Amino acid sequence: MTQESDALLKQIKQGQFLPVYFLQGDEPYNIDVVADALEAAVLPAAERSFNQSILYGKDVDVAAVLGQAKQFPMMADRRLVIVKEAQSIADLEAEKSWPLLEAYLKKPLASTVLVLCYKHKTLDSRKKLGKLLAGKDAPAAALMTSKKLYDNAIPQWLAANVRARVLSITGQATAMLAEYIGADLARLANELDKLALNLKPNQPIDEELVQRLVGISKDYNIFELQKALIQRDVLKANRILTYFAANPKNNPIIPNLTLLFGFFSKLLVLHQAGPNPNDGVYKSLGIMNSFAQRDFQQALRAYPPARVADIIHLIRRADAQSKGIGSGSMDDGEILRELVWLILHAVPAGVMA
Repeated sequence: MTQESDALLKQIKQGQFLPVYFLQGDEPYNIDVVADALEAAVLPAAERSFNQSILYGKDVDVAAVLGQAKQFPMMADRRLVIVKEAQSIADLEAEKSWPLLEAYLKKPLASTVLVLCYKHKTLDSRKKLGKLLAGKDAPAAALMTSKKLYDNAIPQWLAANVRARVLSITGQATAMLAEYIGADLARLANELDKLALNLKPNQPIDEELVQRLVGISKDYNIFELQKALIQRDVLKANRILTYFAANPKNNPIIPNLTLLFGFFSKLLVLHQAGPNPNDGVYKSLGIMNSFAQRDFQQALRAYPPARVADIIHLIRRADAQSKGIGSGSMDDGEILRELVWLILHAVPAGVMA
């Protein structure tokens, strides 16, 4: 059977455990959250030394994993076996291992909770193991597939995570975290931990706190550069670029280009939606708060569709230059400065190609 992480976490919190959990997918954060929840809940601390085994895929084979799973608990009701990096078990999908896996998955030891953390990939659903876990022949096994979130889903994820902490966050702070960190859920969660520790009672997570604790300069950051481009403020843009050039370690070019590319790509979609995009279009792009929507509305007036398409080509060109393609002797600061100049001064991408 297939269950999502929220449903599994709810069951775990209620003390309802299955004999087998197969946690797979290209988003490792959810896999870690469920595995950590099981590690915290299945056994009391006093019982873990004898009844908990942490294995690593590169160090074991299927027979060794099942050998651990088939052991009975010592002076306890349960035994917990967690296999981290299970994708590295060399014979997991080998034909010789199939009879052993099939027999155990169809009739697992009820006193053992076996957790396999299969990260950065998924089982081939056409092969025997994938079919068995996804079908009805292994009713005591939970299969969870953790997928990478699209960028437009990050604000909703942040809002839900903050609510789960019984905290609140402003729209601008949500946008800053989503844009600055992106879809790295583990890092987002760590930053929220840091922000939560520094909150006063009833204080929301706001943009000032994010700027101070997440390492974003209040006046000189990619968001302020983006605003300068929207407002076509050449002086402000140059001041920010000078700061970036003086602090390259804190302002690497690739994340900055990624954020600019995301902004102008969304702007192009909004142009294609018509002269007055509705709330549904903004929501589909992950533009949830009124501050961000106002920025995009101003940018729609400042940059017509053809110009936006041209800017996207310029950003791609700058990305290639940052990787040593056609950059000559320019460093990252010079590449970004040239890009901003071209954006603000409406030089077609084809001219510079």
